[in-house]
Amino acid sequence: MVQTSSPEIQETDAERQPPPAPEYSSWISQDRSTDAASVTMRREAAELVERVMTHYRDNTTHEAEGQWTEPVAHYHDADRWQREMDSVHRSVPLPLAMSAELPRPNTYKALDVLGVPVLITRDRQGAVHAMINACRHRGAKIIEPGCGVSKRLTCPYHSWSYDLAGELRGVYAEKTFGEVPREGRSLIRLPAGERAGIVFVSLDPAAEHDLDAWLGDLQPLLEGLRLAECHHYGTKELTSPNWKVTLDGYLETYHFASLHPKTVFETNLSNMMAHDTWGPHQRIAPALRPIAQAVELSPDKRDPGECVGPIYWLYPGLAIAGGWRQKIAVSLVLPRTATESVTQQIILLREPAVTEEERQAADRFGEWFYEVVRDEDYATTYGVQQGLQALSGTDFVFGRNEPGLQHFHRTIHQHLENTARAAR
Repeated sequence: MVQTSSPEIQETDAERQPPPAPEYSSWISQDRSTDAASVTMRREAAELVERVMTHYRDNTTHEAEGQWTEPVAHYHDADRWQREMDSVHRSVPLPLAMSAELPRPNTYKALDVLGVPVLITRDRQGAVHAMINACRHRGAKIIEPGCGVSKRLTCPYHSWSYDLAGELRGVYAEKTFGEVPREGRSLIRLPAGERAGIVFVSLDPAAEHDLDAWLGDLQPLLEGLRLAECHHYGTKELTSPNWKVTLDGYLETYHFASLHPKTVFETNLSNMMAHDTWGPHQRIAPALRPIAQAVELSPDKRDPGECVGPIYWLYPGLAIAGGWRQKIAVSLVLPRTATESVTQQIILLREPAVTEEERQAADRFGEWFYEVVRDEDYATTYGVQQGLQALSGTDFVFGRNEPGLQHFHRTIHQHLENTARAAR
């Protein structure tokens, strides 16, 4: 876990040795699936490569119509943060797990979201459920955060037990405790649904979400990535700054050359990408260095996975990087307070790492991703956060070459406006 005072992010550039870039291998060029989603994904990938190649030939990038200014106070004002949490995180379906984290019946993922202990399970029939991770006897946390396997959920406090759907099944020493009606003491359920290898949960027990409408035309592209067929290799967590300070760094490629000269910039071109939106969601598609050679090839000879590195971003805070490759890095950013968030880094593999060589390759990939984000991205964004109060009364400016940031903040504004309008 990274803290703001961690000595690891106090190192100078001369002291820190950047991790060697991991070896990437394309998956999309090897995919031969004939289902509609896969065919759509490959066709759209070829079109996306052409768009990015146009930027490469012209030395351009996708641009918004103009610049956008965002008041600095919007990043550190505690009242606004609370309104954001109510209008966004407590209102929309949150992408809280990858299906691969619950790969088979009787598996679970537990995590804390805005102070709410959430438990996601897959029951013995394979259906996904979500519930508040608190026993109905005295409120103890039933499962500690993380992923695991269990046929029964047993409270460590007094051994009340529940099945994977949250139904109360056992009361320890019920003869002396007194009879407990089972139907009234199930775990508090949260609305949950699974789409395209991602599990969505609402923190509002009364919410009714249409996930198909929420994902819209992005859903077929996500389904084409076949994330549900991936294997969960591991998860690491980092403490990170304010959620918007953190996420701003995920939504542009403008900083690659300056902040990541010996890491990300070794494989990605800087300030060169395509950009697309689907409702609140979006995708940035940076140009990869092999595009310089692929530009001379005919379209049927190009490997999309070597030319473009699309990052699919699900509002309000899930980034899927490497979806066209054999190894995928998923970042889940969750707010904790107005000044702190937590980032889960979830590593998925197309094929399980069985041999020692495969495990070492997966370890290198995960470690590279973790260290670059910790030592370069988050070390810098902690510095951003330290200056917020001093800059209060001013604003930040997002350039035309930062359409992802503009779309993100515009969407937050819209949610706040919709909530205020509904309250009037």
